Amino acid sequence: MGLGGCIILIAVGAILTFATDWHMHGVNLTVVGLILMAVGLIGVATFSGIARRRRVVVPPATPVVEEEPHHHHRVDGYSDGYGV
Repeated sequence: MGLGGCIILIAVGAILTFATDWHMHGVNLTVVGLILMAVGLIGVATFSGIARRRRVVVPPATPVVEEEPHHHHRVDGYSDGYGV
């Protein structure tokens, strides 16, 4: 579950807890909303902890110095070897 899913859980839990007045037999929507908000907060904390751990500082790479290619010139005037 990503950060967006956690925020959706928090929002749905807040709506069920604070913005509804439904009464269902055997279900307390206030408690369900609080549980969803708690799970969302735990998810946000876990996600931010994992995201913080992933940020690794990588030292700059050592530049690669390429050697110049060796050019062998032919005696007959062709330098690439074709046309003989």
